[in-house]
Amino acid sequence: MNSLSFINHTTDPFPSPELALKDPNGLLAIGGDLHPQRLLNAYYEGIFPWFNQHDPILWWSPDPRAIFVPGSVNIARSLRKYLRKKAWRITINHAFADVVAGCAMPRPGQDGTWITSEIRLAYQELHRLGRAHSFEVWQGERLIGGLYGLDVGQVFCGESMFHRETNASKAAFIALHQHALVKGYKLIDAQVMNPYLLSLGAKAIERKQFLALLYRYRDGEAMPGSWRASEVHLEL
Repeated sequence: MNSLSFINHTTDPFPSPELALKDPNGLLAIGGDLHPQRLLNAYYEGIFPWFNQHDPILWWSPDPRAIFVPGSVNIARSLRKYLRKKAWRITINHAFADVVAGCAMPRPGQDGTWITSEIRLAYQELHRLGRAHSFEVWQGERLIGGLYGLDVGQVFCGESMFHRETNASKAAFIALHQHALVKGYKLIDAQVMNPYLLSLGAKAIERKQFLALLYRYRDGEAMPGSWRASEVHLEL
């Protein structure tokens, strides 16, 4: 019978993702810290943190898992047409902290955010270490959308996205997808399925299948220089 594991701040390893609870779906462990190495260890095993402000740190590995496979994402014709009309500029790693801050803003109908100040500082440190990355969508000098996540070998683990203009987050996702395809990434982890991800072409697969893909690609290498700060152009 699966049971919740407790970990301390320094030494305890993560339990196997297969031991995660079924209710709530994917809850695996409680405790620990957000030290960069612990976070990297978590993603290396298909585990991610997700908790509300003032709650203890909770670690998850849900079943099923939402994923994208680079090269198999379909972009609706209407979205392509919409984006062709926009004079938006898209960049990589130009404003990581601002993207995380945008993602942290409460959504309509929400009282708060899971992207707490603790989470923001932790992922900014991963960005400083060259492991967490952002895509930014600009309208002139105004940041109107973006997303962030981190790389584990040839897997990009998406964390969150936001928009201040219609379809700006979709533009950021298309940029990520095209970048991942060109740079040799084999998998984009989207964590938990929702209608928005489904509209972008996400697939839900069993955790066992996701872990098999992760273990296959997590020690691979993307193209050198994949994440240098740059500007990208959408192929529409």
